[in-house]
Amino acid sequence: MLVKIKTGATLSGAEQEFVESLRVFPTTCLAVVDLDVGDNGTRQVDAVLFTARGITVIEVRGFRRRQSGILDISADGPWTISDARADLDDDGVVSPTDQLEHAVYAVKSRLERALLDPGHVCGAVVLVPFHGVVVRPARTNLRPGIDVLAANARDATELRIYLEGFSAGPRNWTADRVFAAYRALGVDNGPSRAELIADGFDAVLPDPNPIGLPEAGPPWVAPIPGEPTRRQSIASWIVLALAVIGIFVVIGAVISGIAHDSGRAHPEPGSGMTSPTPAPPPYHPVECWPLQPDC
Repeated sequence: MLVKIKTGATLSGAEQEFVESLRVFPTTCLAVVDLDVGDNGTRQVDAVLFTARGITVIEVRGFRRRQSGILDISADGPWTISDARADLDDDGVVSPTDQLEHAVYAVKSRLERALLDPGHVCGAVVLVPFHGVVVRPARTNLRPGIDVLAANARDATELRIYLEGFSAGPRNWTADRVFAAYRALGVDNGPSRAELIADGFDAVLPDPNPIGLPEAGPPWVAPIPGEPTRRQSIASWIVLALAVIGIFVVIGAVISGIAHDSGRAHPEPGSGMTSPTPAPPPYHPVECWPLQPDC
C-alpha cells in the first residue's frame, strides 16, 4: 500500500495511528492523507483511499480517554459505548457521519468537475481507540456505502477486511485513472505511474474474458417481412395449386378404394363362389344284437 501525506500536514494522534495501521497492509491501495477539497479547498478531508475497484473517503476520530464496551451508533443522538457517551476527541456540533457525508460529496464533486467519473464513492468513520481497549462491534454499517470501524495499529483487522471488501467489484481503476484522480484533488506529492503499477494497479484494463470463452453475439431479432416480389408471388400460387391438386388426388384414391372393397363384400348369386360345407348330423349310437343284419 502506498501512503502519501500532504506536505506540511499536522496530524492528530488518531490520524498518525490510522496511518500506521495502513502502512502494514499488503493491499493494492493508495491512501492520500489530509486533503483540502471543495470550493477553493474549503473542505478538509482526513483521507481518501484509492483501490483497484473503487474509492472510499475516511473520517478519523480518536478518544479523549480509555473506553471499552459495546458501541451503539445512532443517526440522530450521541454515540455511546456501554451506555456512556463516546468521548471523542472532536465532539463538535456536526456528527461524524454528517462530516463524512459532506466529505464524500466534496470529493465526488471535485472529480466530476475535472471530467472524471468517480463511480460510487463509499465512506467510513474510523474510530481509533487506545491500545488494549476493546470496542465491539468493530464494524457497523449505517446505510449502504457508509460504515463505522474501530481500528488501531495493533488491531486493524476490520479495517483490512473493509478495504479488501472492494474485491467484489471489477478492477476498473488503472494506474492512469488513479494518477488523474489524485491530481484533480490537488495532491502535489503523489506517486508516479510506475509506483502505482509496482503497487499492483493495472497499466490497462484487464481482459474481461481471460479464459477465451466465446463471446455472446447480438440478440436475435425477428426479421420484418417486406413486400413480396412478382416471382415470389407466382411461386407461392404454384405451390398452393399443387397442394390443392394433391389433396384431391388423395381423396379420389380413398373413395375408389372404398368402392372396390364394397363390391367384394356382397357377391352376386352364381358368381362361382363355393358355399360353405354343412356340418355333419350328430352321432347317435344304435344298439345291435348278435347276427342282426345291417348292424
